[in-house]
Amino acid sequence: MNNSPPLSIGLLLFPSLTQLDLTGPYEVFVRAPNTQVHLIWKNRDLVVSDRGMAIQPTTTFSHCPALDLICVPGGPGQIDLMTDEEALAFIRTQSKQATWVTSVCTGSLVLGAAGLLTGYKATTHWASLDQLALLGAVPVNQRVVRDRNRITGAGVTSGIDFALTVVAELYGSEVAQNIQLQMEYDPAPPFNSGSPRTASEEQLKNAQAQAAPFLEKRRQATLKAAARLQQQGK
Repeated sequence: MNNSPPLSIGLLLFPSLTQLDLTGPYEVFVRAPNTQVHLIWKNRDLVVSDRGMAIQPTTTFSHCPALDLICVPGGPGQIDLMTDEEALAFIRTQSKQATWVTSVCTGSLVLGAAGLLTGYKATTHWASLDQLALLGAVPVNQRVVRDRNRITGAGVTSGIDFALTVVAELYGSEVAQNIQLQMEYDPAPPFNSGSPRTASEEQLKNAQAQAAPFLEKRRQATLKAAARLQQQGK
């Protein structure tokens, strides 16, 4: 019988996040043994994702226990989060004592804005990967990147790979493989276009053109966050 306290895992839940960035890892983490998974925001009101899904926080910044692992997902709402001092302060405080500091997709840009990726290798969604360097991180074009106690996942669906990697680190590969089997996580996509490496040149150009206005908005937010970090470092 395991009498040790449960591992405390916290996923940040914020307006206009991409829900799969959060729900993919959540599904993995809640299946891990002896864990308590928290969905955290400023209050307990329903939080609406970028595509309209409403999700209920389970705790708040002020009531959240000390976390063993903190995870920041991404999505369009990440832009506002990069200037949200209350949220950034919460992330910094929890990260000081957490064993693992993690993110999925553009959540890594939020970690960077909080000053938590300086000198660390990290990844994010392919369309924003270059922005990590502006925040002092070392961009790595991989599905999951670990550097010391920082583990970051690339875009959206990589959150499942990321969480299985974390579970393997915490509990061993047998536990992670069992969870993968439970979830029947056996990707066999109908198209081979899920990455810039495999999409056609035309598909990639269309995706880049479609996202260009938003990516520029994100870049400007990253530049402002980088300037704040430089100012704080003086």
